[in-house]
Amino acid sequence: MAGHTVYTLSEVSRHKSKNDCWLVIDGRVLNVTKFLEEHPGGEEVLLESAGKDATKEFNDIGHSKSAQNLLLKYQIGALQGHTLKNNEQVGSTEEPKKKEMSAFVIKDDLTPKYAAVVEFAAPLLVAGSYFCYRYLTPSS
Repeated sequence: MAGHTVYTLSEVSRHKSKNDCWLVIDGRVLNVTKFLEEHPGGEEVLLESAGKDATKEFNDIGHSKSAQNLLLKYQIGALQGHTLKNNEQVGSTEEPKKKEMSAFVIKDDLTPKYAAVVEFAAPLLVAGSYFCYRYLTPSS
């Protein structure tokens, strides 16, 4: 842990504003003030976790390897009681190149696939039936 400044959680908790934003992930103390505007999820996400240990929130999202390696760029020290290897990396700094594009999608919608077809076709059938009835029945 040579070369790392050691901070307590109470020291980190003093840095929770938009102009001075620190947080802890995996025992690393990060100054993410310059990253607030660049964060893909918006600065609000980081500000909610500012001054706290955000390890659980960070891991729950499922960040890419390159996002995990950004931790090293913004690391300013270590949290007291945590041991870090010097220049420890989570994985390679580049995403592996694949021939196919892959995506991870969280889908909360549990409706069956045919429901969209039914929602589209049912009103058309009703409207078509009404107009056929009006056209085929003699008017009084």
